[in-house]
Amino acid sequence: MSVNPSELRANLYRLLDQVLETGIPLEIERKGRRLRIVADDPPSKFDRLVPHPGFVKGDPEDLVEIDRSDCWNPDPN
Repeated sequence: MSVNPSELRANLYRLLDQVLETGIPLEIERKGRRLRIVADDPPSKFDRLVPHPGFVKGDPEDLVEIDRSDCWNPDPN
């Protein structure tokens, strides 16, 4: 779709919504050149994940069955 600057100014929000809904770029012709408004893909939620080095990956039930009796001292003295 191509519009001139006056049409863009008169219908800015409607045209921007149309680009977001359809994904079709909007071209604006000005002084013999073309400008293009293109919808960008939203970032994935996974891109914002922060690493957690102490995180245990696996089945929580495996942690219940760990034998830690060798580390426990009933008499602290």
